[in-house]
Formats: sequence, structure tokens, C-alpha cells
Amino acid sequence: MDTPLHTIAVVGLGTMGTGIAEVLARAGREVIGIDVSDAAARRAVLALEASTARAVERERITEEERRTVLARFRTFSDLQAAAEADLVIEVVPESYEAKLQVLRELDGIVRPQAIIATGTNALSVTRLAADSQHPERVLGLHFFNPAPAMKLVEVVSCVLTAPAAVEAVTALATELGKEPVAVGDRPGFVADGLLFGYLNQAAAMYESRYASREDIDAAMKLGCGLPMGPLALLDLIGIDTARTVLDAMYAESQDRLHAPAPVLKQLSEAGLTGRKAGRGFYTYAAPDTAEVVDDALTPKPSAEAAAGREVRSVGVAGSGTMASGIAEVFAKAGYDVVLAARSLEKAEVAKARIGKSLARSVSKGRMTEEAREATLARIAPAGSLDAFSDVDLALEAVAEDLEIKQQLFATLDKICKPGAVLATTTSSLSVVACARATSRPEDVIGMHFFNPAPAMKLVEVVRTVLTADDVHATVREVTAKIKKHPVDCGDRAGFIVNALLFPYLNNAIKMVEEHYATLDDIDAAMKLGGGYPMGPFELLDVVGLDVSLAIEKVLHNEFRDPGLAPAPLLEHLVAAGCLGRKTGRGFREYARR
Repeated sequence: MDTPLHTIAVVGLGTMGTGIAEVLARAGREVIGIDVSDAAARRAVLALEASTARAVERERITEEERRTVLARFRTFSDLQAAAEADLVIEVVPESYEAKLQVLRELDGIVRPQAIIATGTNALSVTRLAADSQHPERVLGLHFFNPAPAMKLVEVVSCVLTAPAAVEAVTALATELGKEPVAVGDRPGFVADGLLFGYLNQAAAMYESRYASREDIDAAMKLGCGLPMGPLALLDLIGIDTARTVLDAMYAESQDRLHAPAPVLKQLSEAGLTGRKAGRGFYTYAAPDTAEVVDDALTPKPSAEAAAGREVRSVGVAGSGTMASGIAEVFAKAGYDVVLAARSLEKAEVAKARIGKSLARSVSKGRMTEEAREATLARIAPAGSLDAFSDVDLALEAVAEDLEIKQQLFATLDKICKPGAVLATTTSSLSVVACARATSRPEDVIGMHFFNPAPAMKLVEVVRTVLTADDVHATVREVTAKIKKHPVDCGDRAGFIVNALLFPYLNNAIKMVEEHYATLDDIDAAMKLGGGYPMGPFELLDVVGLDVSLAIEKVLHNEFRDPGLAPAPLLEHLVAAGCLGRKTGRGFREYARR
């Protein structure tokens, strides 16, 4: 198997097969495209012609180079055309029977030293290999869509795979300009193994009517920096495909978090499989288009919505990073802000921190010096909550401890004027438990900002069963005025973002515990294959392992699902004082400042 992989056959010229063929042809390989559908073959040729024409227009390649690339791509309808290939990559539909049929036919066609790669992301590579005549030459080669743009390639080997085959394919992936990650054989591998569990939970969250599809997607884009929301991504992937992957994952893990949400079955069996069908979680202008059009579920402004209360002044309780960030946001939006801490000195330090933040904005040309001074002038530091006696909105950003927050709300109840809105920034605790510490629970609501508050656009608006309509309306209006995006949540652990984010992080830790993949490979897989701005272990170390463990425990206690139990490795690191960047060591080590 030491023959260079010059001639490569791609079996199945759908979207993925066509993309892989383009990557190979543009990298100088002779590409044999094979599909039983002449129409699919024609579409693949047209797609390559169009993409190379765009490359010429953008001066990335010359017209002569374009003609050379096009000449390297030949299409056929008969599998016999693969006879001369050094490597065959099959990307036929995700069906074990269909893939095995292709592999068995190839056994009688290709040369003995040829490598056969399956593009599956859900089926067992080991089983496919074992059922072929030469299992040692069969492996998995999982590209991500769109193949020309996505850098990640998972190279999947099993106990039957010859090391030389893995080396040859890994070298090819590197030569193609991709980032190959070596993984073992289990459903979903690394990227999809983490991604599809998260997508499944988002589908279940939507199905339970906890939040609207628009709010779920906006929350994950704005709260986590993801390129797409989970429900829009399910529509892009194909809801039937997602269901197949999850079925395979659940069959192996027996983890209820991988059991496909019933809504995925309902949509699949109704033919509402996402963009390709023109309708899935969303409705599209036409099949295979990205343009979302309004449907019966699209939120519409209600003329009967309650009017909000007037808010001119805001009190922010706390002196940490989150409290000062929130105070900065309100002051920049024109509100008079009282920033109260346990002492006047702490409050003044917090205001000084805001001053430095605003100075950075001035230096970057984002605001004028006059605007900076006016913003700072609107912030009044205070050493006691007594200063909140006349504020219209009192918002606490103190330690994430229910007893501390309840004591604070009991104090606010005594100090704040009638009609003032009382808000908590908790990310995981019960909002109604805070509300019950007051004599006016109808005035209490959650406003979960994200860190850093001046930069992050999302605010989760958490309404309890006791929250008054006009209080909810007030907070949504205020959130819009401070140029943030409000999403509505019910009062349950994790709200939207943390309820979807932290099980994903926990599952990444379990992958490391099981020695399935390394920290670096998992982080690379999620950044390159999932479009995440940070890998899970980078993010855990930034958030803090103690904070992450506390949120995991709250989620597990709320939902009582065994799959949500914190990974033992996370508990061990916290017990050892390895809390992430703030202590210099978490999943990785960091230089002390």
C-alpha cells in the first residue's frame, strides 16, 4: 500500500461527493466520479465548472489552470471505472446495505493494493470492513460539508485497518490542505459525536415548547458565537440524516441524550427533512435554498402585549466583572446607573474598571472622549443598597449562591420603591426562589447577560410563573434599548444556552476519559468541523472548571438524567484546585501572569 494516491474514485456525486471531487481535482489528483444517475454526474461537472470560474474571476487561479482542473475530472455511471484508482471514496446514501453493496462490488474491481474509504459518519466502519473481502484496506474518511471550505477530515481506523492505509490517507488529507484527525470507530466519531447530541437536545427543547425555534437559534449564535443555530443546522444537515446518526449513537451508548427526539421522527416521516425538502423546523422559499420564509410559527407582533413600566434609572448590585460590564452597558445606553457594592471603595474600583474599558473603546475609535466622560458621569458608585431607593430597575450580579441572592432580594424588597422591577443575572439558579424571598414576586424576573457584557449581544429573559406581564414587557423593552437581543426562557436550570452548552462540554470530557481522542484533537475537530469559536477544553478553562462543575450539578439535579451527571474527570480536577486559566492549570497549563 505504498503506492502514491494519484488516481482517486469518488462514488456518489451528491453534494458531498461533488465537493470532495472538487478538492481532489484542484489539488492535482486524477478524479473518477461515479454515480448511477447521469443527472447527478452532470450536476457535479457543472458545479466544478462554476466554482473554478468563480476562482478565475477572483484571480485565485488562471484560465489555463481552470482547464487543467476540469480535465482531471471524468464521470462514469459504472463502478468498473474505479478499476484504475489508488483510492476509492464512497459517499453513497447513509445506508448500511447500500454502502456494503458498493464495497463488495469494489472488492472484485479495484487492484489489491487500492484503499477503500467510506464516508459514513454514523455507521460502523468495523462492520463494513469485516463484511468486505479485504478488511485491512477499508477505513473511514469523513469530510465535512462544504468539503472545499471545511478544513477538518476525520480519518477513521478500526482493529482491522492496516496502518499503512491510515498513513497514506492521512498524508493525502494533509496534501489537500486539510487538518486530519485520527479517530477510532464509533458512531459520530469526534465532531458529530458531540455535535449531534447537542442538536438532539435543542430539538427536544423546541418540542417541549420551552422556547421558540427563533429564540433557541438566536441564543446559541449570540451566546456561544456559533455560525448557525441548532435547528437551522438540523435543517441544513437533513433531519432524516440527523435521525440516522442519532439512532446509531444511541444503539452504542444507550444514553438517553442520544435517543432521537420524537419531533425528528415526526418531521422525517412527514417528508419535512429540512432545506432539501423546502421545509423542516423552518419553511424555505424553495427546496435546496437557504431563504427562510414566514410560516404559521413565525412570531408576529401582538397588539395585545402588555405595556412596560417606565425605566429611567437602574441599580446594579455587585462589583465584579459582570456587574461592572452591565453597569457600563446601561450607562452607555443613556440610563442613570447606581453601582452598589459592599463598600464604597469596591464600588469605586468597579467604576474605575468601567473607565478603563471605555478608554479602550475611545482608543479604538468606537466612541469619543466626550461620550466616555458622559457615560462615566451617569454612574454613581455606592457602598450600600440603600442607594437603590429610587431606581426603576434593580439588577443583582453577585455571587452565584442562592442563599446570598435570596438575602439580597429580601433587602431589595425593603429598599426599592413600589413598582420597581427586580432582576437577577443568575445563569443556573431558580429565579422564582429569589422572587419568593420578596413580598412582591410578580416584580421579579431573570436577566441573564453573557460575559463580557459590553460585547455579548444576548440576554436571556427568564420569566417565572409569578412574573407580571408588564414586568416581562419592561425587561424586553429595556433589553432592546441597550442594544441587546432578548430571548424568552422559562425558569428552569440552564435556561437555553447553558442547558445546551454544558452537556456538550461534559460529553467532550467523557471522550477524553474514555481515551477516545486527545484534548487537541477534540478542540480542533469542533473548531474546524463544527465552526465553534473555541474548542470545548479551551472554553472550559476560560469559564472555570469550578463554575462548569456547579452548572453541571444544577442541570443533573434539575433533570435527573444520568447522562447529565458531571464527568468524574471534571470533579477530580476541581478537587485538585485545577480550575482553568484563573489558577494557571485546568485541562491545560497556562503561564502565570
